[in-house]
Amino acid sequence: MESSRSLEHVLSMQGGEDDASYVKNCYGPAAALALSKPMLTTAINSIKLTEGCSSHLKIADLGCAIGDNTFSTVETVVEVLGKKLAVIDGGTEPEMEFEVFFSDLSSNDFNTLFRSLDEKVNGSSRKYFAAGVPGSFYKRLFPKGELHVVVTMSALQWLSQVPEKVMEKGSKSWNKGGVWIEGAEKEVVEAYAEQADKDLVEFLKCRKEEIVVGGVLFMLMGGRPSGSVNQIGDPDSSLKHPFTTLMDQAWQDLVDEGLIEEEKRDGFNIPVYFRTTEEIAAAIDRCGGFKIEKTENLIIADHMNGKQEELMKDPDSYGRDRANYAQAGLKPIVQAYLGPDLTHKLFKRYAVRAAADKEILNNCFYHMIAVSAVRV
Repeated sequence: MESSRSLEHVLSMQGGEDDASYVKNCYGPAAALALSKPMLTTAINSIKLTEGCSSHLKIADLGCAIGDNTFSTVETVVEVLGKKLAVIDGGTEPEMEFEVFFSDLSSNDFNTLFRSLDEKVNGSSRKYFAAGVPGSFYKRLFPKGELHVVVTMSALQWLSQVPEKVMEKGSKSWNKGGVWIEGAEKEVVEAYAEQADKDLVEFLKCRKEEIVVGGVLFMLMGGRPSGSVNQIGDPDSSLKHPFTTLMDQAWQDLVDEGLIEEEKRDGFNIPVYFRTTEEIAAAIDRCGGFKIEKTENLIIADHMNGKQEELMKDPDSYGRDRANYAQAGLKPIVQAYLGPDLTHKLFKRYAVRAAADKEILNNCFYHMIAVSAVRV
């Protein structure tokens, strides 16, 4: 599962529409999208369009996943572009067509995505034509100079692979005892940082080829504050991030109960890294071809902050809700590694741990970084 090739076949948000699906648990990305919408609008307005070029514009949403968030993003882009084109055409409604590419790994639940899409754009009120493009955004996905707007929302924190150094048993970079890097040894974090930098540069090189000069690249990704050594900048939030304390405890429960060996636990690592604005800017500068228009660090309130009373009245229900939130992003890769039965046991223990964790009552905040850039 650790190699980029194998990870591409199992990494996805949880499909379907049940209680543990991404569709039902995408609160965090939705909040980030709402906060970044003004910046996205400004970015789209910065696109360099000239009279006569408005007949066919191409938009790509990379790492689109499933659910309303991807449609909301695309609708914002199409709406803003439509108004901009109307101004260029002297205030009249231009004869324009938009083509939107929804792209994600082949493991993504495209069936659910396109069932939802059909309900939203079907009929005479169709605002755009849609197509699906499976594949990793760390590789080329489109012909040269084809795209006018590229957005990627809450996806670039996912790496192309777990760093090979982290999987070297007994080495300084070996992430023994944990499944993510919060609180890990500095060598582990450095290995992740190196992989994250390599991945972002590869992403940018591909987009540099695909986006027309004057086109827009808008990126929204999980991040951390400048100068922060820890992945989760807020000490309080670090206790409650779905990848941290509760996750490590649930895996340790499986070990303690004899359901898996320690070596099995140590072989699983979550391929996520939160960059700083400086790390992002350095990658863009090294790649070339883009001019940063704006960068913003967004602070996102956890959707569970308002559920203190619920936890006190029904902690079991609260625990299940927390476990569903974690499963929405992690279940596919966990299940590919452990199988269905052990995966069920893992998240059941996660729910029990969450129900008993009173520390989770305190307010929790996460950081997202938004970057708008123009292809030059």
